[in-house]
Amino acid sequence: MPVKPQHSDGRLTKNNLALEAGVSPATMFRAKAVLADWDAHIDTHGSRTAGEARRDADNDELRRQLAAAKKEITELNRRLTAATTVIAGLHHDNQLLRAEHHAAGVITELLPRPRE
Repeated sequence: MPVKPQHSDGRLTKNNLALEAGVSPATMFRAKAVLADWDAHIDTHGSRTAGEARRDADNDELRRQLAAAKKEITELNRRLTAATTVIAGLHHDNQLLRAEHHAAGVITELLPRPRE
């Protein structure tokens, strides 16, 4: 079971090790065997606490989701720009056709389609 820090913020640093041991950093740095054990532990388990590892994993997942959302937004903006261009062209063609029919004086009213 993990032990909660009593005198430090819980980060796995040598200064926090000294604080938790109740010795000065100078005294701790003279304890070569303790430092060798510390370095071996950090090499094996890493210097992050379980909470920091979870936080970093959550941040990595959020960064992945953000990148995917940005990619989707970019694609949707590209499609929106293309659709806007097509709609503008169709609107222009429609205006020309309306002007052509109006100039000819022939307007045919279409009856509504019967509902099925």
